Amino acid sequence: MAAPIIRRALLYVPGSSKKMLHKSRGLNVDCIAYDLEDSVTPGKKAEARHNLRHLLEQSRAPGIREQAVRINSVESGLALEDLQEVLKSPNLDALVLPKCNSASDLNFLTDVLRQTLPLRHPSNPNSSHHTPPIRLIALIESAKAIQNLASICAASPYLSGLIFAAEDFAHDLSLTRTPSLTEFLYARSAIATAARAANLPSTIDLVCTSYAGPEGQKTLEEECLNGKGLGFNGKQVIHPSQVEVCQRSFSPGEEEVEWAVRVVVADEKAARMGRGAWTLDGKMIDVPVVRKAKAMVERARLCGVDVDVVRGKWSNQEPE
Repeated sequence: MAAPIIRRALLYVPGSSKKMLHKSRGLNVDCIAYDLEDSVTPGKKAEARHNLRHLLEQSRAPGIREQAVRINSVESGLALEDLQEVLKSPNLDALVLPKCNSASDLNFLTDVLRQTLPLRHPSNPNSSHHTPPIRLIALIESAKAIQNLASICAASPYLSGLIFAAEDFAHDLSLTRTPSLTEFLYARSAIATAARAANLPSTIDLVCTSYAGPEGQKTLEEECLNGKGLGFNGKQVIHPSQVEVCQRSFSPGEEEVEWAVRVVVADEKAARMGRGAWTLDGKMIDVPVVRKAKAMVERARLCGVDVDVVRGKWSNQEPE
């Protein structure tokens, strides 16, 4: 069975820069999206494909959970050439599809994947930990894409997440990005809601363009927490210095983990007593709250928190 997916930070690395590709292997990051699209000039596309083919044939770097490639959009006419090269790579985990405007864009990728890598289809019973299904992550960049979210989310069994591309969306709607990000509220809420409704594990928020120095890091953290409040569970990053802030911000905090563990421990005791609802710290705890707590405990495990130690601390917690 494939490992659970967590993408608190998705870092873009230009496929045309051998120096950056080499340095990326020393990072600790949930997902690296090696780029063949915006950061690669037209004259460097073939070279970048070759670079990524070579990179993804190497042994896996220990600090990278997921290795993805952002191909060129279907409408660009370059996607098939990208796929023909990178799908030969044994250590490719995911594809990031830019400018996904409709279900047909994902249908194209799905058809290519089924024909090229039939053993890595999500429904294949022969899929294993060593050959998990290829995953797709779709970039939502336009008004048309927002209107088509329901059909996009249902378009492919390979789909495992949505990404909001703010700059292209702003261009499409002639918007000016402001520090408050309120101009993107509808689009971001729509993306997070659609992904949740489709049971997609990842909702990845917009890039923070400010990252240099303490002020940049503060802005980044504020954006992370703002996105988390809207239902996003990860963020795109464009520089390695942004990774730690994102991965910390999108992990459950210490107080959150302690609350969740207390709820889970007490609920186990309440269940043995036949109690479906009870209180903790004077607040009612019922089935939806318990589900939230259990999900938070599981996410904490994925983020590297030693949940067993926390459980030991609160082993005497009783339902009130």
